[in-house]
Amino acid sequence: MKAIIYTRYGSTDVLKLEEIPKPTPGDNEVLVKVYAASANAADWHMMRGKPFLIRLMVGGLLKPKNKILGADIAGRVETVGRNVKQFQPGDEVFGDISECGWGAFAEYVCASEDAVILKPDNLTFEEAAAVPIAAISALQGLRDKRQIKPGDKVLINGASGGVGTFAIQIAKSFGAEVTGVCSTKKLQLVRSIGADQVIDYTQEDFTQNGQLYDLIFDAAAYRSISDYKRSLSPKGMYLLVGGSMTRIIQVVLNKSKKIDNLVVKSNKKDLVFMKGLLESGQVAPVVDRIYPLNRVAEALRYLEERHVQGKVVIKVEQ
Repeated sequence: MKAIIYTRYGSTDVLKLEEIPKPTPGDNEVLVKVYAASANAADWHMMRGKPFLIRLMVGGLLKPKNKILGADIAGRVETVGRNVKQFQPGDEVFGDISECGWGAFAEYVCASEDAVILKPDNLTFEEAAAVPIAAISALQGLRDKRQIKPGDKVLINGASGGVGTFAIQIAKSFGAEVTGVCSTKKLQLVRSIGADQVIDYTQEDFTQNGQLYDLIFDAAAYRSISDYKRSLSPKGMYLLVGGSMTRIIQVVLNKSKKIDNLVVKSNKKDLVFMKGLLESGQVAPVVDRIYPLNRVAEALRYLEERHVQGKVVIKVEQ
């Protein structure tokens, strides 16, 4: 099979399209023929081995432990291990395989049967691949960290990105009043997916307008913690989603009931919950660009520029 391989840390120059053996599923695994995958910030962090902590956590100290990037997949089950009960060959599935050794940027990948679920019928493979990590990040931040409820005022900074576009729609499905913050050229997108108010950060400083929010969901991380504190309601919370190591350390040092950061935990239950929102039409993936497998390097360069509107998807030609 064809796969994008990297054997050392560095820029996108380390990524190579190679022919490698097709994997064989273990007893509790399924072999998935990949139709689409999506790129996440974690992919280029792992590619570069930065911040250094990522090498200690998942990457490998001196060289990559997992040679194929990519965690979000959508595809069709090819074969199943002898203990697999939930799937059979031909099932269309999607999921997050980051706990199974990564490997989505390839024609085939093995995954635990608990890492994937049946794909929503109303989504294409490309749309389904855009969902897992970004949508679960938004869901866990909104529902589990702050437990937003109808009428809560939620501000989403970085509203036009992969996580932000899901966060707007999920927050609206919970009945929140949502304000999205983005740049001028992305205002229409943020309005179109349900934001009640939209702020162009190039024209207005939302921390100075006197508005208070019950949750500031920060997927952009370009302001100081003290700036955000000014815009929190008495019981409000600031939640950092992603961000640089410097910003994460700042949040950890200021951690309290009002200041926190999100550590995403992949799990099947949350993916099933998201499937319900997708099937009902309350949430729809926003796909910016689709690249073929042999252009993964170009896709990651585009993602790293931080101008993406929604998600970047890799289509694996069949």
